[in-house]
Amino acid sequence: MHIVVCIKQVPESRDVEMDPVTGSLLREGAASVMNPFDLYGLEAALALKERYGGQVTVITMGPPQAEEVIREAYMMGADRGIMLSDRAFAGADTLATAYTLAQGIARIESVDLIICGLQTTDGDTAQVGPGMAEFLDLPHESAVAAIRGVDEAGLWVQRDMGSTIMELSLQLPCLITVTKTVNQPRLLSFRRKLATKDWPVEIWGRSHIAAETGGYFGLDMSPTQVERMFPPESHSHHERWEGSAEELSQRLQQWLMDEKFIEQEVEPWASKS
Repeated sequence: MHIVVCIKQVPESRDVEMDPVTGSLLREGAASVMNPFDLYGLEAALALKERYGGQVTVITMGPPQAEEVIREAYMMGADRGIMLSDRAFAGADTLATAYTLAQGIARIESVDLIICGLQTTDGDTAQVGPGMAEFLDLPHESAVAAIRGVDEAGLWVQRDMGSTIMELSLQLPCLITVTKTVNQPRLLSFRRKLATKDWPVEIWGRSHIAAETGGYFGLDMSPTQVERMFPPESHSHHERWEGSAEELSQRLQQWLMDEKFIEQEVEPWASKS
């Protein structure tokens, strides 16, 4: 069984600089980590590999420093790493990102299953996984909360529908996006870090995945553009109050009313005669 897992390097904190012209994040040089949802997707793939055998390939798109998340995937148990890195890919919106990743995966031989995290912490759109499935013309399910196994019917999963859980099967090859309830990611292995330190990371540019001109690549070919992006304002204020319970409760009530958290007094309950 050959499983491809899409992973992404995201900013470690919200204090990230932004390009004032394009509105995109300036990722190079910023402290970054693997997208948390992708850790669960990678763990799901590794568990299936241990159960049924096969190979796990990870693929990411980003600047040269994105190689770090592939190295991290190697430490968890991935067998092969591919990085789509080209200035032509920079500034891609969700559609262009889905298209580029789909073009890269289409070049990988004999793929049975594609696993993505539900969403990324820097975008939170949850659009890239389903978009890839559409470009690749594959059956797909989002918000998979559990993977039951694989049999002659295909891949059996449980999908989180909000108020209910739906159990269904998908014919392979297919694509799923997983939530954080699907498993608990394993810790990184220092032994595997030593064993994989010289493993190659394949770097593919636009010329590797697109023989023809055109296509949805990068900022210029993205149908949507960010009009404005800015970091959220941060406010910090605290006070220390001392006194008896009665004094503190009265002061808290007055403070809430002064801050307009309580816009009107609540009339006491009155019994009706």
